Amino acid sequence: MEKTVLVVTDAWHPQVNGVVRTLDELARSVKERGTAIDFLTPERFTTFSLPFYSDIRLALPTRRQVAEEIDALAPDYIHIATEGPLGLVARGICLRRGLPFTTSYHTRFPEFVSARLPIPESWSYRWLRQFHNSGDGMMVATASLGTEMAARGFHNIKRWTRGVDTVLFDPARRRNLPFPRPIFLNVGRVAVEKGLPAFLDLDLPGSKIVVGDGPDLPLLQQKYPQVHFLGRRMGTELATIYASADVFVFPSRVDTFGNVILEALASGCPVAAFPVTAPNDNLGEGGGVLSSDLRQAALDALALSREDARQKALTFSWSECAGQFLSNLAGVPRGAFAGRGRRLRSIS
Repeated sequence: MEKTVLVVTDAWHPQVNGVVRTLDELARSVKERGTAIDFLTPERFTTFSLPFYSDIRLALPTRRQVAEEIDALAPDYIHIATEGPLGLVARGICLRRGLPFTTSYHTRFPEFVSARLPIPESWSYRWLRQFHNSGDGMMVATASLGTEMAARGFHNIKRWTRGVDTVLFDPARRRNLPFPRPIFLNVGRVAVEKGLPAFLDLDLPGSKIVVGDGPDLPLLQQKYPQVHFLGRRMGTELATIYASADVFVFPSRVDTFGNVILEALASGCPVAAFPVTAPNDNLGEGGGVLSSDLRQAALDALALSREDARQKALTFSWSECAGQFLSNLAGVPRGAFAGRGRRLRSIS
């Protein structure tokens, strides 16, 4: 009989980020393994915009509303993907009812907050430990992140890797872009936590291109008039830009994984990054250059094999991502769900 998983997430469409992309791909991949995913998202509730991100809307759920959704779906497993309002309410219901659940750690929330407000990271990490340690396992994307979080007092940490669409992101899409070469590219949210000035301040030959949208876009456009800001691009247009760049520069020091790194590698574009969590795990022995001197890393990456970058990306798959996710759920006790019946409706 098909198993069902309820994934509670505050991050959802129309947001464009690694969390939403991962959940979309997860839902598709687990179907092949006899599992269906239902999503409980802000779409069903009154929402409000984040002060720092007007395009990100969070839900204002009541305990009764979320409890009714859980009862109606009657899932075999519950996974809480985010620590936002929906995640908090769902966690509270699970704890009160004795329902087992897992969580995942996608975003460095303490660093995100401290970059904008005078709130010590230690306060946020204390709250996060309470949130995640109360469940039956916290999933993280890389081994080094797991080691770091264990040192911070998080328990029952489970690996949950990521994948990449190697059909969409393909070196064969390489074209001549209307910019002087070499072309140094960055793709992602244009926001303070991404550390973009570390890239934009570099003295590099050729052209710098930034693809993406975010709250810091107007400021950076004004400060760096020589940089080509292309805004949000999707699908084959984005894949063509990746394949047509010469080096992908990843200046973030706080990302927990960096799906864009895999997209660049799959497109045959070598990566330059700082030697921190995410690049350390994703690049390993091939596909890029890691250095505290980001300029030198970017220049050295020009000499790397584009085929080697592609081969590195082929070691990641969304099928493996789905397999790890389901394996993590398999060890969760299901007795609390016994006799609850099948779900009444699906929103997968």
